[in-house]
Amino acid sequence: MNIINIIIANVFINNYVFSRFLGTCPFLGVSNKMETATGMGVAVTFVTTLASVITFIIQKLILETAHIEYLQTIVFILVIASLVQFVELVLKKTSPALYNAMGVYLPLITTNCIVLGVAILNIQEKYNILETAASAFSAALGFSLALVLMASVREKLEIAEIHESLEGFPLTLIAAGLMSIAFAGFSGLM
Repeated sequence: MNIINIIIANVFINNYVFSRFLGTCPFLGVSNKMETATGMGVAVTFVTTLASVITFIIQKLILETAHIEYLQTIVFILVIASLVQFVELVLKKTSPALYNAMGVYLPLITTNCIVLGVAILNIQEKYNILETAASAFSAALGFSLALVLMASVREKLEIAEIHESLEGFPLTLIAAGLMSIAFAGFSGLM
């Protein structure tokens, strides 16, 4: 039951974009088109889940055992950057089609704060490895949902008649704020 609560909370209630404000840079920058939003969402889901599980193992087996928890942020950043590079190399060799589909988005994930934020928050919540994997996957799913929703809104706004002063980024910020308020409505679920 706890895993289901974690999933629902991360996708809707504590959405990392709308309530924790992590990942807002790619959220605003990559959500112009549905195709790019979907590609970024898939790449972030894969890397966030894998990075959280690996950083959990490193935290428990190395950092806590050696009592060097203060190195957590630096170690996690190095792990995430290395993981992204490793995934990029493996995809390039084994699946060129998938690499071409995700290739543009993989390097961007290295600087996406949601990947590091999820890994650190999972440790702070004292999740076990299964809860960590569920939390990471659902947080990335919530991020992907936010990207796809914003991309669909922005595509509709391109064909709408909008006052000149609101065109582009101002209206995007207003839409993001309204979406954040809408997601705040889920807070009464749990």
